[in-house]
Amino acid sequence: MIFADKLIKLRKKNGWSQEEFAEKMGVSRQAVSKWEGAQTVPDLEKILQMAKLFGVTTDYLLKDEIEQEEHTGDGDAPMVKKISLATAHEYLAWRAEAAKKIALGVFLCIISVLPLLLLGGASEAYGLSGNVAGGVGLIVLFLVIAGAVAIFVHCGFQNAPYEFMEKEPYESEYGVDGMVKEKQKDYRPIYAKTNMIGVCMCVLSPIPLFMGAFMQLDDFWMVTLVCVMFLVIAVAVYLFVRVGVRWGAMQRLLHEGEFKNTGKVTGALKESVEGAYWCTVTAGYLLWSFLTSDWHISWVVWPVAAVLFGAIEAVLTYLESRKK
Repeated sequence: MIFADKLIKLRKKNGWSQEEFAEKMGVSRQAVSKWEGAQTVPDLEKILQMAKLFGVTTDYLLKDEIEQEEHTGDGDAPMVKKISLATAHEYLAWRAEAAKKIALGVFLCIISVLPLLLLGGASEAYGLSGNVAGGVGLIVLFLVIAGAVAIFVHCGFQNAPYEFMEKEPYESEYGVDGMVKEKQKDYRPIYAKTNMIGVCMCVLSPIPLFMGAFMQLDDFWMVTLVCVMFLVIAVAVYLFVRVGVRWGAMQRLLHEGEFKNTGKVTGALKESVEGAYWCTVTAGYLLWSFLTSDWHISWVVWPVAAVLFGAIEAVLTYLESRKK
């Protein structure tokens, strides 16, 4: 029995499709198809990996004259996936593309509330119906958020081949660390410069609001300046996310920073609390605004929530580090 037939037999015996087996081996489905079609033969490292995965000897896999399976008893042992140099290049290229999309999605989420704020201010200043202003503002808000969610879902599907890096232990093959470190070295100045610009924008963002207060502008213009402040912050966050996603991908491959040892950046508790927090803030803001019609005041929920979020995130990060 040739190697290709043995591979098909073992794969089907374990109930794996070609896609599932390829994922466990860290290769493409096309590579598995070529192995099973006797078009190519895997290298020695992959043979050893298969032997460990199936719990059989390498002699059984390689020697055609051995028909009976020779088991080693290691088939149930946990297997650490290997990241090849090609896979690392593909992953970094995808995360560079995903960084733009994810950053855009976050940007849209932040600015989604701006039409609601502007229309609320216009209803007070120009006699626009509060119900009409709130209704139109909410429609725009949900349309923008729907667009952001679509971006996130698309990125999630595209990231599916690399999800195992978030859930399972993995190791890098020879040459991967050197390649990633070289790219990280080249990208470090851009990462540092972009973060510095983002921090300066966040620090300077309230200046228009202070100028409006000194000039004693009316409520509508104050709300407009609040929107300008949020827009500046949204651009800053866009910059943070865009460079942060790429930097995080490099750290994940190198098991550095927050990805050290486990490869995971946050635990389920942190993700759940953060998601519930912003849902609660949004619900509270809308409830206060509609019940009181004080759109010119209720906007303060967002800067206060942002400050509190920083404190909550710091506490959750500390708890995660203690748990690890």
